[in-house]
Amino acid sequence: MAVPAEPASGGNLNPKARSAARLGAVQALYQMDVAATPLDDVVDEFIEHRLGRDIEGVKVGEADAAHFEDVVRGVVREQRELDRQVDGALAKGWSLARIDSTLRAILRCGTYELRRCKDVPLKVVINEYVDIAHAFFEGDESGVVNAVLDRLGRNIRSAQGAEHGSGGKG
Repeated sequence: MAVPAEPASGGNLNPKARSAARLGAVQALYQMDVAATPLDDVVDEFIEHRLGRDIEGVKVGEADAAHFEDVVRGVVREQRELDRQVDGALAKGWSLARIDSTLRAILRCGTYELRRCKDVPLKVVINEYVDIAHAFFEGDESGVVNAVLDRLGRNIRSAQGAEHGSGGKG
């Protein structure tokens, strides 16, 4: 199966709209995980009713629907490989299958972006998903996200640079 190497949404986008899309993608994947909502249903629900809407009185702002859909569908499509990579990057004694559903969604989304959204610098991907982890957790989870995505990002992006004969971004 051919997989797009670049995001469906293109490269000249509002960073805040992408941030809102990332938050929505994590929430959509969480909903799919805990409520077993089918992929097409969750994508439609979020695009039509939830993306860019205020959440519990917090102003979210406009969301990049194309980036949201690219991340959600990409994570589902590549989940087996993403999970293998995340599992390998977790600290000894940690297992992706045994961590919180929200943390699992964050790590999957971040790993997908590291693999497929080459227009987004490594540091941006890491910082965005660490911020999302802070929004959901008060403990060490944001540190786990930082460590895992940093480890994976260096491996993924350096391998991609070697494949293309350049150092790549980030």
